[in-house]
Amino acid sequence: MDIENRNRVIGLFLWVVIIGLGYLLFDSIWSPYQEVLEQRREQAEVRDRMESIRDALIAYNRANEEFPEDLDQLVEFLRTDSLMVAQRDSLFAKAFRNGFDLDRFTYTPRATGNRFEYARNDTLRPQIYLLTDPDSDDRIGSLQRTTLLNASNWD
Repeated sequence: MDIENRNRVIGLFLWVVIIGLGYLLFDSIWSPYQEVLEQRREQAEVRDRMESIRDALIAYNRANEEFPEDLDQLVEFLRTDSLMVAQRDSLFAKAFRNGFDLDRFTYTPRATGNRFEYARNDTLRPQIYLLTDPDSDDRIGSLQRTTLLNASNWD
């Protein structure tokens, strides 16, 4: 093998190494960035769902002058109240990408599929509640402070 062929083989080998290292560098930046974007999208979906539940809780409170005892009672209200039946698809469409699903309304859109946690304090006036996501620190309301009624911790 003469020197010119040897230099061509070495050059070709170095180009393959450069392209391989370039791909590894690109992937080491791109993959974590995509994970962050996915986490942000998921977090936005969860918060949209929680805000929709808050809107439903407010509607329940206006109709019944109290908050529901649990989320099942809220779902039953959404299922039976004539105004909510007529408007729920348009009111809560933002919380669902593939159309409103009342059976999944009180569940987190995360892969875990956990149900949101809800508690109310009916010993204070006005009544207050706490809605939390079991998979994160996101919450709406408080069980101690009436000033946090309907307030989310991410705003």
